[in-house]
Amino acid sequence: MITISHLTKRFGRAVAVDDASLRIDAGDSVALWGANGAGKSTLIRCVLGLLRYSGVVNVGGHDVARRGKPARMCIGYVPQELGFYDDLRVAEAVRFFAALKGLRVPSTDSVLATVGLVGHDHKRIRELSGGMKQRLALAIAMLGDPPVLVLDEVTASLDACGRSEFVSLLARLSGSGRTMLFASHRVEEVASLARRVVTMDRGRITSVVPAAEFAASATGGAVLHLMLSPSVREHAILQLRAEGFAASLNGVGVLVRVSPERKAAPFRVLADARIRVDDFEMLSGDHARTHSVEDQS
Repeated sequence: MITISHLTKRFGRAVAVDDASLRIDAGDSVALWGANGAGKSTLIRCVLGLLRYSGVVNVGGHDVARRGKPARMCIGYVPQELGFYDDLRVAEAVRFFAALKGLRVPSTDSVLATVGLVGHDHKRIRELSGGMKQRLALAIAMLGDPPVLVLDEVTASLDACGRSEFVSLLARLSGSGRTMLFASHRVEEVASLARRVVTMDRGRITSVVPAAEFAASATGGAVLHLMLSPSVREHAILQLRAEGFAASLNGVGVLVRVSPERKAAPFRVLADARIRVDDFEMLSGDHARTHSVEDQS
């Protein structure tokens, strides 16, 4: 869905992105990780066609440099800094941005329902909380049902509650088969939303690893990666959190941080709740091992 080949972007003598190559298949979810100035936002802006660059970026079969408009039609984008007209009402904003995209919206309620904003259509944007504004930005990005969602540090300005709600919303979208590319500074967001993590340093891609492995390394402890049926994942998280475990959704299961003395406890919690664990990995900062549940019985 997104192919980046030998992408380089310079600002004068400074190299912001240095010979980056990356392939993101349809349905994949990739997080960009790195310090400020590592090149994450610049790479995203190149994918969007907002900056000139050397190399090739292809989105949905379209060369971004040569066929920018059809490439961007494949993308829904949510920036870190939102640029709304504060006096517009929510429904007016949806219709305004739909018109800019050349789309007709029969019902703004159906658009707002996807992000939990039904009933807020008559509010002016300045009356919305930060989290609600981000939800509106996401609803607008999803107009036309683009197959790719690109986000740049979208939870940076939200409080803990707003951040958790927004990440949960994104996790549902990520699990629906949509391709996602996003930048984040928060390990819990990466663990919840990404399947792979691309680390950048001084413009170069230095590693590409599974999200569960990255989370274990970043937290400096052990993480259980539990493979569960999609229908029981939310219930499993509630049960684990009720017992004091830090649990979060991952692309194909649930991640649970565990101390050495409590590695088996999550299995007892889920067994008591009659939730079947199909498979699991025990991850640490240095290695990962995959186990079959039947092998442990």
